[in-house]
Amino acid sequence: MNTKHVKDKSERKKLKRAARKEAPAYTGRTQGQDRGSLKRKVRKMSKGQSKRK
Repeated sequence: MNTKHVKDKSERKKLKRAARKEAPAYTGRTQGQDRGSLKRKVRKMSKGQSKRK
C-alpha cells in the first residue's frame, strides 16, 4: 500500500494495518511445486535473423 501522501505517522500506521487486515492470507508455496534450481528452465530464443526456410 502506498502511503507516501500521508504525513502523520500514526495515521499512516492505521492505514497500513487496515490494508494488511483486508489482504487475503498468504498460503505459501503450493504443495509439490518445485523451487529454485529445481524449476524447469526456459529455452532461450535465438537472436538475430529469423531461422525460416
